[in-house]
Amino acid sequence: MSEKKAVIAKQIVTCDKNSSIYKNAVLEIAGNKITSIKNIDYFDKSSFDGNVYNFPNLTLVPGFIQTHIHLCQTLFRGLADDLLLLDWLKLKIFPMENALDKESMRASVQLGISELLLGGTTTILDMGSLRHHQIVFEELIRSGMRAFSGKCLIDINDLYPDFKSDTKDTLKEINELADSFHGSNNEKIKYSFSPRFVLSCTEKLMRDSKEMMRDFHGSIYHTHASENKEEIKEVRNKFGKENIDYLNSLNLLDDETILAHCVHLNESEKSQIKNTQTRIAHCPSSNLKLGSGIAKIPEYLKDGISVSLGADGAPCNNNLSIFNEMKLAALIHKPFYGPHSMDAETVFRLATIEGAKALHLQDDIGSIEIGKKADLVLINLNKSDKPVSEENVYSDIVYSASSSDVEFVMIDGIPVIENKRCKIFDEEKIIASAKEELQKLLKRI
Repeated sequence: MSEKKAVIAKQIVTCDKNSSIYKNAVLEIAGNKITSIKNIDYFDKSSFDGNVYNFPNLTLVPGFIQTHIHLCQTLFRGLADDLLLLDWLKLKIFPMENALDKESMRASVQLGISELLLGGTTTILDMGSLRHHQIVFEELIRSGMRAFSGKCLIDINDLYPDFKSDTKDTLKEINELADSFHGSNNEKIKYSFSPRFVLSCTEKLMRDSKEMMRDFHGSIYHTHASENKEEIKEVRNKFGKENIDYLNSLNLLDDETILAHCVHLNESEKSQIKNTQTRIAHCPSSNLKLGSGIAKIPEYLKDGISVSLGADGAPCNNNLSIFNEMKLAALIHKPFYGPHSMDAETVFRLATIEGAKALHLQDDIGSIEIGKKADLVLINLNKSDKPVSEENVYSDIVYSASSSDVEFVMIDGIPVIENKRCKIFDEEKIIASAKEELQKLLKRI
């Protein structure tokens, strides 16, 4: 018999197609799936033969989904400020990633996963570094998190020539990694084929990794595109094409490709993304901090383009909070498109069900519905810095809430955060380890 659980909440924000919200409700779980949602009046706690999690003052929402993360960079938080993208990579990020060893990679990944879980993110699309990617998978499996992840692909590097690998060796390694980890941990872990960006990869690496992706059902192709004007200029000089034009010429655009950023697209590029059903990961804090610009997200959404949210890496935001990304996504577009644009419910859906759709996981996660996986987050909106009116829960979450308001997180029906504390990692220990490993890493550069 599957283990049963019940979660009692002040309200359940389902994010289903009807935007249903249940007040004073209880959600029942068997194993890892939701089996019922009903008013508390129809729940007999005394006769329920399972664990009951009683949170009558908290709001229950789907686990948040971030579609662009760099766990390997968490260690570098605060060490790459006030730089444009290409200088940021050349002067800071590539040298630090090049100095990662197994121990520093583990410390960085643990730190990142802990922060994400504590902030209510239960599913991520992660891009790794050049080496030691098995460490990322080991820690993701240990955490219970739902994740797509892959070694980043770089076989050209004019910015930092020491940081690249042989094309043939790279293709062999990612095939072995995908063989080992795709579908692991009860299908919670999937491999993502991850060219860093156009300027870092040969045509062969871009094409062959996409072809390899097709051998692993449910995998994703994940890269950066059109983030920064200087990057776009370099692509144009090198290939005589715009970024999206070049990707499309290699047949890399389709509904299994997620492009991070897409800040600067012309009308033709936008049409290509729409027509190929390519997905966009919007990273507002990163785009602002690196001075890259503001993506035309309201236009993309109006055109029916898939958009989801991601925090990017800790050195360019400088945290992994989905709440920061939601609030910025809601605010930064209003001066250009009007205060009515990017309303709170739309943004909340970008962080939940739209993220699930981008990853082709909408049948399993992204909303609270019977039959879906129990990836759940409980948020305390009953605090002095929250609205007392309780008229618009989406507004309360997007504009007023933060990661510190998350009190309980469950993935696949298993609690990973309880009473604001991570059940997977000892926070004091991983912070101490991270500080030690960072000092060692900086000496290696």
